[in-house]
Amino acid sequence: MEEDYSKADLRPADRQMLDYAAKLTRAPGDMAEADIAQLRDIGFSDRAILDIAQVVAYYAYVNRIADGLGVSLERYWTEGREDYE
Repeated sequence: MEEDYSKADLRPADRQMLDYAAKLTRAPGDMAEADIAQLRDIGFSDRAILDIAQVVAYYAYVNRIADGLGVSLERYWTEGREDYE
């Protein structure tokens, strides 16, 4: 799941949420009302959709700030990663 959520055995609602998050991350200009409608149709409330969008946007913001300022990851984020690669 860490490498590619689309290969994981997920509940339909979880997959839909992650599809939404991936699209918002990769192609924010392509987001449409249909993307929100799909989340509603699978059972997410408007509050839950707002929460999803805010978490995705926050992570994008923090990563862009860090990248823009040349911030490096702390050592503990990279130590031991070879076990997962």
